[in-house]
Amino acid sequence: MSLYRSLENDMKVALKDGNAVKLSVLRMLISAIRMFELEKNLKEPQEGDILQIIQRQVKQRRESIDQFHKGNRKDLADKETLELKILESYLPKQLTEDELLEIVKACIVKLGATKKSETGKVMKAVIEKTKGKSDGKTVNRIVMKLLA
Repeated sequence: MSLYRSLENDMKVALKDGNAVKLSVLRMLISAIRMFELEKNLKEPQEGDILQIIQRQVKQRRESIDQFHKGNRKDLADKETLELKILESYLPKQLTEDELLEIVKACIVKLGATKKSETGKVMKAVIEKTKGKSDGKTVNRIVMKLLA
């Protein structure tokens, strides 16, 4: 079953079970996927596209959590954290820092990157290689450390 169909089925289950938070998260996610379909004029998006959309939603939640903590809004931070966990359950298992470090090193060698100005080129290669299995912020930090 495709990831998209799985999301739709889980949304139906959340509706039947009365799980309002999960239902809300899945509705927002499916809506974002449908908007992507309309923008790109697709019948059904690829798994990679869906993973990117989920990652975008995860990034938004993380940023919101940080902002809510800074604003002393624990109630909203807790809500966003719950939504984040739901979204992360649809992502593949994330790579560890050590695994990511090895991939970044391999990409740097393959591309022959030596300067910080080549960060974008390395980032693009690493993100392409790790599709959905890594966080862009972590990849950037590792690339910057290695190209320093």
